[in-house]
Amino acid sequence: MVFIHDTEMSLRAAAALVNTLPTVGVDAEDRLSTQADFDAYLDEFSYTGTFHRDDDELAAVRANRPRLRELWRVGRDEAVPLVNAMLRDGRALPQLVRHDEFDWHIHATEPDAPLSVRMLVESAMAFVDVIRADQWDRVRVCAADDCDAVYVDFSKNGSKRYCDTGNCGNRMNVIAYRRRKAEETA
Repeated sequence: MVFIHDTEMSLRAAAALVNTLPTVGVDAEDRLSTQADFDAYLDEFSYTGTFHRDDDELAAVRANRPRLRELWRVGRDEAVPLVNAMLRDGRALPQLVRHDEFDWHIHATEPDAPLSVRMLVESAMAFVDVIRADQWDRVRVCAADDCDAVYVDFSKNGSKRYCDTGNCGNRMNVIAYRRRKAEETA
């Protein structure tokens, strides 16, 4: 495993949140525009603490997306001030906690902090681990010609090139196959 469990889960949640933006991925649809979209996201990525699941909370979470997206647009050194700003804005105070089925791990906000703040700080803490481990090359944008979805490569050898949001790997392989076949017959 490249990262510890809570770091990996936070990175996956951050990428999934960014990939709800309307400008990301194969389609240009905002995939976090309704309460049902928000509920589905929260069902997939569990967060602890207080939830309101109302329009204000949804709007605040949606507002995190551009800040997180910026992390995929910059290099490792340029990410540091962005991550530090997220931690500062969230008044992060890292503490070890143990709850539910999870052993000791870090929470950096109070459980009653707004969900959007907890999400941003957890994402920032995960990116701290990526930066400290010098694994920034795993923070990637899909290599498909028509996709700009983001992901973090968790593969052992760091060779993943495509996101999981639009079946991009299969699509690009089919395009390459058809191109080769067309060249053979030409």
